[in-house]
Amino acid sequence: MKDYLTGYLAPVPDEIEALDLPVTGALPPELTGRYFRNGPNPRPGEDPGHWFTGPGMIHGIRLRSGRAEWYRNRWVRTSEFTDNAPYVSEEGVVDLAANPANTNVIRHAGRIYALVEAGLPYEMSPDLETLGARDFGRRLTTAMTAHPKEDPVTGDLHFFGYGFFAPYLTYHRLSKSGELVESREIPVPGPTMMHDFAVTANHVVWLDLPVVFDLDLAVTGGMPYRWDDGYGARIGVMPKAGGPVRWTEVDPCYVFHVGNAHEDAQGRVVIDAVRYTAGDFAGLWGRIGGSTNPAAETGGSVLHRWTIDGAAVKEEALDDRHIEFPTINDAHTGLDGRYVYTVGESVVVKYDTKSGQSWARQTAGHTGEAVFVPREPDSAGSEDDGWLLSIVSTLDGSDLVVLDAADLSSVASVRLPRRVPAGFHGHWLADE
Repeated sequence: MKDYLTGYLAPVPDEIEALDLPVTGALPPELTGRYFRNGPNPRPGEDPGHWFTGPGMIHGIRLRSGRAEWYRNRWVRTSEFTDNAPYVSEEGVVDLAANPANTNVIRHAGRIYALVEAGLPYEMSPDLETLGARDFGRRLTTAMTAHPKEDPVTGDLHFFGYGFFAPYLTYHRLSKSGELVESREIPVPGPTMMHDFAVTANHVVWLDLPVVFDLDLAVTGGMPYRWDDGYGARIGVMPKAGGPVRWTEVDPCYVFHVGNAHEDAQGRVVIDAVRYTAGDFAGLWGRIGGSTNPAAETGGSVLHRWTIDGAAVKEEALDDRHIEFPTINDAHTGLDGRYVYTVGESVVVKYDTKSGQSWARQTAGHTGEAVFVPREPDSAGSEDDGWLLSIVSTLDGSDLVVLDAADLSSVASVRLPRRVPAGFHGHWLADE
């Protein structure tokens, strides 16, 4: 059986609900809201051809007043899921609503969206009912990234869409109230898999990297992307207010996930992200069902920093541990924040990007993305004053683990009624 259908990735066969979940330790009463986590979950008997393409399933845990009131899991009922709608018709027309919505789940302007970078967002209810695809009044005509960035100062949501055909890259901005108020094409040489990007106080940062669309692979099914040494690698800095992108070439690499970016006191743009070499990308891509053969490398990736000063760039690894899924206190998105939280196979690693210090806490199983939740809703406390929420799994079951973000000490855990497959990204939705 394919690796992406076994072990920690193995899908669950159905939707369930459970009430009054057992808690070890004491859940902070300030944790009142919902934790949602999205990821691919093929139906029984289905093989999507690649881990990235299975239909989305959101796992939700409701916390309130020190109790874990419920767990439920629901497939995102996209047109692809309910009607088997094709993403590309026989006439070559792309249906952006026919997507798996399997990568992330966010809230903006009071609405909850399940996201995947290949299509439109799907709005979800607080109880995980699928409400439908959203194109913001027919203004969104491209796909929407699964990694939008909400500006903590303006409340705007910055995002982009990439496509197989021109325009290959389009920048978009939602207002604080949820209106699509800006869209503009960004010229790039060709169709790449641009999974993430970054923002700073005054700029949008693009990652134009050498994993490219391949039509021949698309015909055979699965993920139609491959590494292309001839494409090159570069980072683009674009003023939010408008103007051309300033591109800087960097050493060939791939980035799935950005930790954060900011402008330093000298006006340089600093980006911290998780970096893969060509070999490590091949190793990862092969194991999860990609279009290349597994390489000798382990598929590891490390926290890396680029400092861009005009046309010059400085590159440096910040650590040699293999980590992924970087998160931050979202109140510091695009600003000069201090802490980045990452996870490895059975570990949570916290980085102080100012001092270079790091801390690690071993966990009891496969560790999902650690989402930061501030103690104070307005983030009035220190940057790491809050908790980290992560789903930690063994082959026998899963727990929602709560750690103190300051020292990574254990605060509480919630035993979930079933094993939760390894997935992608989650979000804490505090009660409004």
